[in-house]
Amino acid sequence: MSAFINELPKVELHLHIEGTLEPEMVFALARRNGITLDYADESALRAAYDFQDLQSFLDVYYQGMQVLLTEQDFFDMTWAYLSRAHGERVRHTEIFFDPQAHTDRGVPLAAVVGGIHRALEQARQQWGMSSRLIMSFLRHLSEEAAFEILHHAEPFRHKLAGIGLDSSEKGNPPAKFARVYAAAREQGFRLVAHAGEEGPARNIRDALDLLQVERIDHGVAAVQDGKLMQRLARERIPLTVCPLSNLKLKVVDTMAGHPMLTLLRAGLCVTVNSDDPAYFGGYMNANYQALQDGLGATDGELLQMALNSVEACWLSPEEKAVLVRDVRAHGEAFGVKH
Repeated sequence: MSAFINELPKVELHLHIEGTLEPEMVFALARRNGITLDYADESALRAAYDFQDLQSFLDVYYQGMQVLLTEQDFFDMTWAYLSRAHGERVRHTEIFFDPQAHTDRGVPLAAVVGGIHRALEQARQQWGMSSRLIMSFLRHLSEEAAFEILHHAEPFRHKLAGIGLDSSEKGNPPAKFARVYAAAREQGFRLVAHAGEEGPARNIRDALDLLQVERIDHGVAAVQDGKLMQRLARERIPLTVCPLSNLKLKVVDTMAGHPMLTLLRAGLCVTVNSDDPAYFGGYMNANYQALQDGLGATDGELLQMALNSVEACWLSPEEKAVLVRDVRAHGEAFGVKH
C-alpha cells in the first residue's frame, strides 16, 4: 500500500453495512445465536465468494445476513467496519442498510437501526468520525413493500438521512419506485439510487428524472452514453463508483478496462468506495490502490477523487471545508497537485 493512499483522508459514500460481515464474524454471530450455517468453516464460506454476476453475489449475501438477530449483532457488525475504516483514514462515511432483509425474517426494525446508530454515535464520540445512515429499498421486492417499510421507519426518521435503492437491477428499473421516492422526498429524505451497474445508461437517466435522486450509486454505464456523460459533468451529479466490486462481479473484465479514469477525465464527479468489502476483497485503501496499480491512476487523480467525495457528501459546508483543507494539505505534503 502506498504511503500516499494509506494516509489520504477519505470519505466513503457507498457502503452496505451488511456487506462488511467478514466470514469470521458470520461464524461468531452464528455461534452466539445458535444458527447452523451451510458452510463447514470460514474458509469454506470465503471460497463461495467466486461470483459470476450480481445475482450470484446476492444469493450468498442474503444468506449471510441470517446471523443478524439482535441489536448487539448490528452494533458489533457496524463497529467492526467503523474500526477498519478509521484505521484507513476514513473521516466520514454514509452507510446503506437493507431493512427489508431483516424485518422479513422477523427482526424488529428498532434492533436494526438501534444497533447501527449506536455504533455510529460511538465512532463520532471516540474518533470524531461523522456519518449518515441511508435506508435502502430492495428493488427485487414490490413498490408496495417499499411503501410499507417507509411507513415503519417513521419512528426512526431522526436517525435516517436518506433513501437508497439496491439489489437486482436487471428487470427492476427506476420507474418501478417513482411513487415511493416521491413520498420519501415529501418527507424530507435525501435521495440516491443504484443505477448503471448491470443495467443500461438509461437507468441512470431515469433515476435522475423519475426518482429525482441527487447522487448515482455505481453509474459506470454512463460511459456508454456521451450525452449523459455531458449532463452528469455539467450538473455535477456524483457517481459513487466501487472499482473492486465492479471487477469481482464482472461488470469489467479487468481493472485496466474500468471506465473510472475516462469518467474522471471527462469532468464527472466520480468517487471511490468499497460497496461490500468483505465479499469483494477490499476496503477503501484497496480500492484506491487497485485504481493505481490496475488502471494507472496518478496520485493527483486519486487526490481529485478524494476531493470529489467531500463535495458529494452530506456534511455541512463548514464541515466540508475542514475536510477539503485536510485532503489538500495531504497532497501538498506529498508534493501532489490535482
